[in-house]
Amino acid sequence: MTGETPRVSVVVPAYNEGAHITPVLDRIFESVRLHCEVLVVVDSADDNTVPVITGYAEKEPRLRCLINTYGRGPANAIRFGIAAAAASVVVVTMADGCDDPRQIDDLARLVDRGVAVAAASRYMPGGQQVGGPLLKGLMSKAAGRSLGLLARIGTRDATNSFKAYSTDFVRNVGIDSRDGFEIGIELTAKARRMRMPVAEIPTIWLDRQAGLSNFKIAQWIPVYLRWYRFAFGPKLTAEQVRAYGQAGKEKTTQ
Repeated sequence: MTGETPRVSVVVPAYNEGAHITPVLDRIFESVRLHCEVLVVVDSADDNTVPVITGYAEKEPRLRCLINTYGRGPANAIRFGIAAAAASVVVVTMADGCDDPRQIDDLARLVDRGVAVAAASRYMPGGQQVGGPLLKGLMSKAAGRSLGLLARIGTRDATNSFKAYSTDFVRNVGIDSRDGFEIGIELTAKARRMRMPVAEIPTIWLDRQAGLSNFKIAQWIPVYLRWYRFAFGPKLTAEQVRAYGQAGKEKTTQ
């Protein structure tokens, strides 16, 4: 990379994607026009994604492979990537190719204009989910639409991981998720409780065409519900939001 600070840091958590990640990276670098860095985060040096990223980075200096030291799992990989981001805007997108990288610029520009969270929404007019497990989709849609209507959270797709965030906002409120992909709903709920702006654009999500999904619905439902409930309530300060998250972590360790 040049010495210029990137406009957007793209964080891609990956687990044994191997060569499947190559076309995903191709689409990201073809699509993103803003000056960017792309951070692929894995849990260990022996992940089979590492040699693929290492080889790709020889011709693409904007790409880095990071070894997550926060603990295993997608939540910790995303936390690690955001902590390492150099840009004032970070976009989280998946390594499975389900997200549309052409929207990374639009999401990042919404954060540039002042929103704390910019969501790619499958459940607003113009959005669509193509494929994927039926139960997971129904639960996600019910959660997203009800939060949008009842909690006025600013998006109809709070559970989607494909989002852009103000890096300052994230580092101010912290990330308490340690399990799955619930960071998307956690940070959106935190922005709502602080009455910070959240915006959305429609997206078309396509189920992965290769490899296996790491989404564990039964294991992660309780943590999703925790942040779903948190979205409802009066305005809080950043200190109060952090205290809520800390209290939740203490309960899980008792």
